[in-house]
Amino acid sequence: METPLSYVFDNDHPEAADRHGQLPAILDEFTISRLSSLGDLTGLRCLETGAGGGSIAAWLARATGPTGRVLATDVNTRHLPPSPPYDVLVHDLENEPVPDGPWDVIHARLVLLHLPGREAVLQRLAAALAPGGALVVEDFETTFRKLVLAAPSPQAAQLVDRYHELLVERVLPAHGNDPTWAGRVPAAMLEAGLTDVDTVIEARSWPGGTAGTLLIGANIAQAREGFLAAGMTEAQLDELSRLVTDPRLVLRGHFTYSTIGRRPSA
Repeated sequence: METPLSYVFDNDHPEAADRHGQLPAILDEFTISRLSSLGDLTGLRCLETGAGGGSIAAWLARATGPTGRVLATDVNTRHLPPSPPYDVLVHDLENEPVPDGPWDVIHARLVLLHLPGREAVLQRLAAALAPGGALVVEDFETTFRKLVLAAPSPQAAQLVDRYHELLVERVLPAHGNDPTWAGRVPAAMLEAGLTDVDTVIEARSWPGGTAGTLLIGANIAQAREGFLAAGMTEAQLDELSRLVTDPRLVLRGHFTYSTIGRRPSA
């Protein structure tokens, strides 16, 4: 029997808390603008998959109000706060049925790109929508190069480039990640029968010491063995972990593709 691929950024890892602090700083403003574009959410039923630290689930709880319902799910919910203003369910999105809906809004951020069965999962999520409901899928598109906008030396820029090359081509795919998935979501939504499919792409610059660069340090800490196996040295990883705190380094964040599709009302 084939061993299932493990998620590279396990919530039980000591560095996971840092990731759940950095990712909201990088992504929440964009995510909230996209969710807000759906209109008035008061009273709606919302499913937040792969909830992580719960920042978007908390926003949805405020947006839906006391007459709405928000369910936050994750395979490991340890980073969700105690007594949150939403329901919580330990749930394996790839191997278990979608929690009972129907749902007016389903949001999946940095979830499907990590799941080998992502196409089938998207089909199930689309089928769990109420008529007129919206599926919002947000993922990094990591195949684009040229992350470095400024660096303290050519060697520093080359080191970042090497890290990114191995992350995309070796480390993440070894755990089932598909770096091209974000760009394929619109077609997958249309195939699932969704309409009004719309994608907005966002990226911004991040100087050393801010969330967008510090995320690299968390990635290295959580996937260090993978980078070593892919050919980086201990000295290179240590230097990169130091470099991401240097304000002379400025990086472009990964392009975030936010795609919304709706189940037809009729």
